[in-house]
Amino acid sequence: MLKSAGLLDKYFYLFMSLLIAAVVVYGFSQTVDQHLFHATPPRPLLLYVHAAVFSGWVAFFILQSTLVRTRNLHLHRLLGCFGVALGLAIPVLGSSTAITMARFNMLHFHSTDDASGLIFSFFDMTAFTIPFALAIAWRKKPEIHRRLFLIASCALTSAAFARFPWGLPLPGFFYAELDLLILLGVARDLILSRHIHRVYLYALPAMILGQVVVVYTGLHDLPYWHKIGDAILR
Repeated sequence: MLKSAGLLDKYFYLFMSLLIAAVVVYGFSQTVDQHLFHATPPRPLLLYVHAAVFSGWVAFFILQSTLVRTRNLHLHRLLGCFGVALGLAIPVLGSSTAITMARFNMLHFHSTDDASGLIFSFFDMTAFTIPFALAIAWRKKPEIHRRLFLIASCALTSAAFARFPWGLPLPGFFYAELDLLILLGVARDLILSRHIHRVYLYALPAMILGQVVVVYTGLHDLPYWHKIGDAILR
């Protein structure tokens, strides 16, 4: 039991970085050929930039987790500046790509629900940006920093989970799968220290509340967001 706990303590964040990578690769493998590599009509260049930067974040998470595990903390900190730049680019690219693709779908496929769908993309960017910013602010407090970094990375998996072929036909079910990733961090805390770190106690309920609001708004096409979405796309 002690040996298992030691392995969990040492390798948990590295394992989570690899698990997130597996989720992203598998999820997007369901659609990447049709919608990116051999797309008809060709997709906007911004979508390819978006894919490269978001993939870069996953690779960066794995690299940083590996550096911590191998105790190469000096290089870990040096690469932090690159991580800040990458993290700052994600919400900008994510939001602008969502708007660009909504307009693209309206023009080429006569889609009518893209204004309502924007709320999911904007929420995902918010769910990433807040823990990311807090992780940078508390970078000198490792126990807080790494949990916030994990939550931010988990927030980017919703689009991948939404592409899983076996997802239940329930509105927003992919958010439940995302939350399960974060709950693995909660389980780690309970196993190792018998209590849940305050980062999870604050962040996870806030995340779930936001998800409920977003799913309800998107499902019922509430007028307030429809007006906002239409205004953005115009």
